[in-house]
Amino acid sequence: MTDAPRSTPEEPWPVRVVSQKVGAWIAKLGWVWVDGQVAQISRRPGAGTVFLTLRDPSADLSLTVTTNRDVLDAGAPELREGARVVLHAKPEFYAARGTLSLRADEIRQVGLGELLARLEKLKKLLAAEGLFDRSRKRRPPFLPQRIGLITGRASAAERDVLTNTRRRWPAVEFRTVNVAVQGPGAVAQIVDALRVLDADEHVDVIILARGGGGIEDLLPFSDEALCRAVFACRTPVVSAIGHETDAPLVDYVADVRASTPTDAAKRVVPDLADEVRLIGQARSRLERAVRNLLDRESHRLALFRSRPVLARPQVMVEQRAVEVTALRDRSIRSLTHRLGAATDELGHTVARLRALSPAATLDRGYAIVQRADGHVVRAADEVAGGDPLRVRLAEGELTATVQETRTR
Repeated sequence: MTDAPRSTPEEPWPVRVVSQKVGAWIAKLGWVWVDGQVAQISRRPGAGTVFLTLRDPSADLSLTVTTNRDVLDAGAPELREGARVVLHAKPEFYAARGTLSLRADEIRQVGLGELLARLEKLKKLLAAEGLFDRSRKRRPPFLPQRIGLITGRASAAERDVLTNTRRRWPAVEFRTVNVAVQGPGAVAQIVDALRVLDADEHVDVIILARGGGGIEDLLPFSDEALCRAVFACRTPVVSAIGHETDAPLVDYVADVRASTPTDAAKRVVPDLADEVRLIGQARSRLERAVRNLLDRESHRLALFRSRPVLARPQVMVEQRAVEVTALRDRSIRSLTHRLGAATDELGHTVARLRALSPAATLDRGYAIVQRADGHVVRAADEVAGGDPLRVRLAEGELTATVQETRTR
């Protein structure tokens, strides 16, 4: 299957036309105020023009600025590389080279008071957005597997963190990223290092470390882009910038604020000697607790064993055997007595029954005379002559016939 043919484009513009249109659009911007950091100053002897390289502290971006030497001497005579400036300039686009630059007619070096006012304004803005909220701050792990360190190359801060951390916990691992900690490119390098370490799944905590310095030297650590990058990190961040009295804005955003790089080492790893001592104390407390428990239970067992029932266990059996024997004898006597009484009562009843029995009467010589229908004859007039009779004796019976009857 072949691609459909592209439609024929309109008449294309030459490059010079595109460049001219871009230049014309930029020319419409007019004069603007620009804020930036001086990355380079070029003063040629005898020349009236000064060239500056102005850099955005928060981005890897710079522009060339041209100005008159008199303008620079009037607004910022002591201007040095790394200083923060505000300049009034007109953007210019050079169509032949396709480059953008600024032509300045006024340059002001940002003073300390103005710089502090800007930082205070930014601080209130970040606080209002919740970047300083304590509820979102995370506690670093008790014993991190690997520590990410962002600091200047071969700096005292790097040495302090590595030395003191390994002194406290010799087995700790580091992933160190060396960056510029001041100057025009510092913010971009630090932000990139944060992204690299935050993406490393083996890094459990990140330390930002820098030694002391002036407000201008610590300015990158109050940059808005850096503060937002620290806030966006998933890994806990420890800020160890400057001395205890220094407080760049990143200190408020970080999860933990250390007063010095040495203090950061104390906050990220435990002291091995202290942990060994605490383990020893815990073992001693555990041994004492177990020993006291064993002593207490041994004492209780001794008390139980000292009781007669445990000292001579057979006593309990013997006592119960005596009780069982006594109960058995009582049962036998009671049963014998009841059987004897019942036997006597039964004998009396039998004797009474025998005394009242017709058989006993017959044994004494009496007889029972019955008619043929079984009726017992009690009087002579109950029969008539010739009636058959049945005579029951004590032993056997007779058959008789009435010869005659007599009455009294």
